[in-house]
Amino acid sequence: MNNQRIFSGRTLVVGFEGWSDAGEAASGAVRFMALQTNAEAVYAVDPEDYYDFQYSRPSVSLDEDGARQLTWPGTELYAPDPDTLVASPNERIFYLFGAEPGRNWKSFVAEICEWVLEQGIQAVIFLGSIPADAPHTRPINVTANSQNEFVRHQHGAERSNYQGPVGIQTVLAMEFEKHGIPTMALWASVPHYVQNGPSPKAMLALVTEIERYTGCEFERGELANEAFTWERSIDELAENDEEMQGYIAQLEESRDVSDKAAISGDELALEFERFLANQTDGEEPSEDQKP
Repeated sequence: MNNQRIFSGRTLVVGFEGWSDAGEAASGAVRFMALQTNAEAVYAVDPEDYYDFQYSRPSVSLDEDGARQLTWPGTELYAPDPDTLVASPNERIFYLFGAEPGRNWKSFVAEICEWVLEQGIQAVIFLGSIPADAPHTRPINVTANSQNEFVRHQHGAERSNYQGPVGIQTVLAMEFEKHGIPTMALWASVPHYVQNGPSPKAMLALVTEIERYTGCEFERGELANEAFTWERSIDELAENDEEMQGYIAQLEESRDVSDKAAISGDELALEFERFLANQTDGEEPSEDQKP
């Protein structure tokens, strides 16, 4: 593993509906990528074992003939045709998505982990999205965290020090790590004032990050158009609401200030690295290079 990129081999991308899916960004991004790669369902858990149907209710829809049909909540695993990926034929992306289970989490995790091991999955990326004080007019922030030291070193992910209640993703990640499968979580910040409906802009941000980490490429034209339409529709709503305009302006100002501070911090870190390099080379730094 030390001689190769962590997410360059068989990688599982995971997104669950539920508390960690603001704006349906996480589950929506996984579904989008599965569709783009012509992925096919290769495994599904039994809904009777893991779901409380009073909490995660089945839905009814009409087929082409107008007949009613039920769709039950569940979790499915998909494997794509590797020829559809812009990557080595040996590099494949698998997908796991569905509703967060409502019971029997230990059995659920054991079942999923057994499948992952059988498929030879080498790494896992979890997707999540949370409501945040973020303006819809700016790029969606995506943060990466991992409890795996090598992932943090190679990809610059942060270690989470959170303590408290967790979702199924954390439980799965801990189990995968026990079996030597490195994991990372990507979290998109969805503007809290528009999180009730799907957020294609947040979905697009997560897809872009998956491309960056895995080296794969997806056809994003349709999703990019949806993201533009989504942002424009919110602009139009704000045009007739002075209070909303003022609030968005405050968020924009706060975001711009934090972005500038982050850039300044990066520049300072870069200068410090240069200073250390000069010291290592035995060079005497100039006055303006000294920290």
